[in-house]
Amino acid sequence: MDIQWLFLILAIVVLVFGLGVVVANRRKMDTGQRTELPPRPTPPAVPEREPETGDTLVEEPPVVEPAPEPEPVKPLSLRDRLSKARATFSGAFGSVLGRSTITDETWDDLEEALLRADVGLGVTDGLLEPLKERVKAKEITEPSELLDALQADMIAKLAGSDREVHYDASLGAGQPNVWLFVGVNGVGKTTTIGKVARQQTDAGRSVLLAAGDTFRAAAAEQLGTWAERSNTDFVRGTEGGDPSSVIFDGIERAAAKQIDLVLADTAGRLHTKTNLMEELKKVRRVAEKGAGTVTETLLVIDATTGQNGLAQARQFSEATDVTGVVLTKLDGSAKGGIVFAVETELGIPVKLVGVGEQVGDLIPFHPDEFVNALFDSGTDR
Repeated sequence: MDIQWLFLILAIVVLVFGLGVVVANRRKMDTGQRTELPPRPTPPAVPEREPETGDTLVEEPPVVEPAPEPEPVKPLSLRDRLSKARATFSGAFGSVLGRSTITDETWDDLEEALLRADVGLGVTDGLLEPLKERVKAKEITEPSELLDALQADMIAKLAGSDREVHYDASLGAGQPNVWLFVGVNGVGKTTTIGKVARQQTDAGRSVLLAAGDTFRAAAAEQLGTWAERSNTDFVRGTEGGDPSSVIFDGIERAAAKQIDLVLADTAGRLHTKTNLMEELKKVRRVAEKGAGTVTETLLVIDATTGQNGLAQARQFSEATDVTGVVLTKLDGSAKGGIVFAVETELGIPVKLVGVGEQVGDLIPFHPDEFVNALFDSGTDR
C-alpha cells in the first residue's frame, strides 16, 4: 500500500514539472524571446589555384558584322551630260530612220538639226554636200548608213588638232609658265581658272593666281577664294588699276619664289569695244617681258551663246593670239555645234570643256567621245 502511494506521488510530480516547462516556453514565445542557435562555423577558405598554361580561358570579343560599304556613286557619262545637245539631233535622227529610203526630207531634217545645234551654215554644207554625192553614187543607200557616215565625217572634221594644254617643263627655276585666260564677262572665266588651279596643284605643280580683272572687284575676290581652296599664291591690284601691271607683278613674284605656273585672269571686256581689245594686246605684250613665258592663251566661251561665241573667238584671237578654247556650260545647252564652227572656221582647237560645277567637271575635249555622245540615242540603229 505504501509503495502504491509512492508511485502515485512520483507521477504527480513528473506531470506538474512537465506542465511547468510547457508554460515557461510559451511565455518566452509570447514575449518575443527566441532560443538562438549557435552560429554555423565558416568553412576554411580554399586558396586559388594558379591557372596552368593549357587551361587558360580567353574571353573572345563579340563578333561584329562589318557595315556594308555604300556603293560608289557612278559619275555621269559625257553622254548623260550632253542630254540637251543630244536632244537637238535625236528628233532629226528619228525622222531619218523612220523612212525606208533617203529622200529630200532626209536632207532637210539633217540640215535643220545641224543649224539648230549652231554648227553653222558653212560647216553644215561642208558636211552634207559630200554625203549627197555619195548617196547619188549609190555608195550609201540606207538611212542608217547615212547617219553612220555623218557621224564619221563629224569626227574627222575635228581630227588632227593639238588639244594639249601646253606646259613647258624645260623652263628653268625662276621661269614660270604663264597661261592667260580671256573672254567676256559671265562666261565662267574666273571659275575656270580656279578649277585649272586645283587640277594643277593636284598634279604636283606650284601655282600663282593673278587677278588681272581690276575693273570688277567681285572677280578678284572670287579668284582669291579659289586661291585659298587650292592653296596657291595670289596677287591682286587696286580696283581700277592697270591689269598689265598686276599680271607682270604676279609673274615676277612667281619667278622670285620659283613657282611653276601663273594663271592670269584678264578683264572680261566686250569684244565689240576696240579700245578694250587693245588693252588685251598690251597685257599679252607685258606678260612676255617678264621672267615668265606665255605658253597658253585660252579663250573661255559659254556654249549657250551659239554663233555669238564664234564672233567672240574671232575678235579675241586677233587681239591676243588665242591658242585654245575652253567651252563652258556644255552640259546645260543644245549649242554644242559651236565646237565645229570655232575649229573649222578659225582653226582654234577646243582644249577643255566644262560639263558641270565640280572641279573634276572641267575635262579635256575628245572629238570622238563628244560626237559619239551626240549620236548615242541609247538604241541600236
